[in-house]
Amino acid sequence: MNTDVHTDAHTIPYDPAARELGVVVGYDGSENATRALHYAARAAQRHGTVLNVVTVYRVPPAIYSTYAAVPTAPEDKAKKDEAEQLLTVAAEFLKDYPGEVQFRAVEGDSVGALAELTKEAQLAVLGARGRGGFVGRILGSVASALPAHTFCPTVVVPTDYWHHEPLQHADFSPVRLQAPVTVGMDDSQLSRVAALHAAQAASQRGVTLRLLMALPPLGTNMAWYPELSADVAKVTKQRSEMLQNTLEEDITWLKQHFPDVEMSAAVEVGEPSVILNQATGDSQLTVVGTRGRGAFMSALLGSTSRGVLYKAAGPVMVVPNLQDARLPG
Repeated sequence: MNTDVHTDAHTIPYDPAARELGVVVGYDGSENATRALHYAARAAQRHGTVLNVVTVYRVPPAIYSTYAAVPTAPEDKAKKDEAEQLLTVAAEFLKDYPGEVQFRAVEGDSVGALAELTKEAQLAVLGARGRGGFVGRILGSVASALPAHTFCPTVVVPTDYWHHEPLQHADFSPVRLQAPVTVGMDDSQLSRVAALHAAQAASQRGVTLRLLMALPPLGTNMAWYPELSADVAKVTKQRSEMLQNTLEEDITWLKQHFPDVEMSAAVEVGEPSVILNQATGDSQLTVVGTRGRGAFMSALLGSTSRGVLYKAAGPVMVVPNLQDARLPG
């Protein structure tokens, strides 16, 4: 399947009301995919939209060494039947789900097929690991490619999500938790796109939105900057105060669109990926943009992307460069 690839240089048209697939979740029958399915079911109810459960299958090239090796049944049909059996398992899990559900088996590359479907989705959901197919590849060789090239926000659900509830007794009603929604900020326009989606998530959940900005430490190379090395602590403090003021301005702007959401802001000194991992531990959702100014946001889809997502203690939403008229000029 050919998939259009977007870059951060171009914004993606995004009108949730026109995204007919609603919440799309990749399902491969694994326990982690079931966790993602449960998360997606609750998300679809929060958004008031349809839940689309997708299983992707691939038919290998028909190359046989002998006539005897030719299968009695066409392999494309066998693979499709396997995919539809997985969807039957998903349907059984969702038998008590009160909302609208659609199921689809799609032939193609697992990542490419999902990226194509996200053109018509409000939200995509994946488990952190799977059986090596649809969801398993998200943290494999294409760990940074898929979140960067989807056309809607994408949530990656960690392996320990929903550890307090048995999978066989699913309660699909959205739960009320006290933990905040956290969004990583870096003074880029894309981080503000992420902030809008984080604010919406906080509003839906009735919790605080925490704006978090990482200030990388000046480090051990200050010998190259003698004009700064005399008082590193003073320089760091001054920069932190400047960034704190920037976050307060962002809160003022966000409050115009989400007056019901309580908001807080913090600048923390440290490596962006470390700060992000810490934030996932005490947040019910951590939201980041695909790229930013080379600090907080770029860490997610740069060299540390795989480690961040593998180590995340809670769900992480990655927001691409979506068009939004609410963005400041």
